[in-house]
Amino acid sequence: MYISTEADLAAFCDRAAAFDAVAVDTEFLRERTYHPRLCLVQVATPEESVAIDPIALGDLAPLADLLANERVIKVFHACPQDMEVLLQSLGVLPAPIFDTQVAAAFLGERLQTSYNGLVHAFLGISLPKSESLTDWSRRPLTEKQLEYALDDVRYLIQAYHVMVERLQRLGRLSWVLDEIRPLAERAHYEVDRRQVYKRVKRVSSCTRRQLGVARELAAWREGRAERYNIPRKWVMSDEVLLALVKRAPRDVSNFRSIRGTEQLSEDDVMAALMAIGRGLSCPSDHLPPVFHARKAPSSDLESVTDLMYALIRLVSDQSGVATAMIASRDDLAEYIDHPERSRLRDGWRFELLGTRLDDLLSGNMGLTVKDRKIEIL
Repeated sequence: MYISTEADLAAFCDRAAAFDAVAVDTEFLRERTYHPRLCLVQVATPEESVAIDPIALGDLAPLADLLANERVIKVFHACPQDMEVLLQSLGVLPAPIFDTQVAAAFLGERLQTSYNGLVHAFLGISLPKSESLTDWSRRPLTEKQLEYALDDVRYLIQAYHVMVERLQRLGRLSWVLDEIRPLAERAHYEVDRRQVYKRVKRVSSCTRRQLGVARELAAWREGRAERYNIPRKWVMSDEVLLALVKRAPRDVSNFRSIRGTEQLSEDDVMAALMAIGRGLSCPSDHLPPVFHARKAPSSDLESVTDLMYALIRLVSDQSGVATAMIASRDDLAEYIDHPERSRLRDGWRFELLGTRLDDLLSGNMGLTVKDRKIEIL
């Protein structure tokens, strides 16, 4: 069903609100904008699947109400981008949510399993990807395009019910919900302009003073990109930003001498110079800390981490929980230094691992190889 009228949208949302869970997916474009442009919202209940056209509709309030309805679980696959575009476009953050990509990692699948892989693994269905490069902003949409889009939710709601039943049988549903909970927090999708400098390429090579300049200049770039709704790289590339940070020009002439600043207006140049000036005059005790490169572990520590990771792999094989979901090598290195602060001591990870890492590090447990497989001694 294709929904392009407010009456049809309101009627569908009323019907959908009667179910415990609905599947949700979005199609959007962001190559030429700062904010993603919502082009289509697909929603499925156990009884029907619809494609909602936000371009044709003037009022999406019924959909916003459904997404905010606490009695209805919203099921996504790899939810962060969908959550971001729905929050920006509708002003609501869907809640409560369930992410099948996260859940799959607790049921024997790899951490970043694709939607096609999920549907094949849990429903035995192979889906085509012929419309994966569609420009979803163009109208009219073809019947083939709509069918492709609806596949993303009609099978998702089916897979959700299969997965929840398996998770409940294994006693892991609470584990999944704990892992998903941070994804439903608004702070996860809000941009702190004072922190975006950390994502500038090669900014880790800067001194503290240069980081102060980078913080101000990147915050200005972010604000301008958002204000005009254009990609931040259209305002200024990371390479140009870093060059400005390193040279710290004080006047227009020196600023313009840096290649890549030609597209900036005179007002932009003056605003950028002011940002650079704020960074240069920032009190020393307010400057950002330098980026400390992680020291390469000693050969002994690396060997211990390898042994710990072998244990994690063994626990993963036995439990069906993806290795990467349980712990990374960085988690294990942190555990060696500060076990009391490790997330491996809390929640479902501790329930799964218990004191095995402590036992291994204290010599109270060992690993051996039997029939070409690692086993606990």
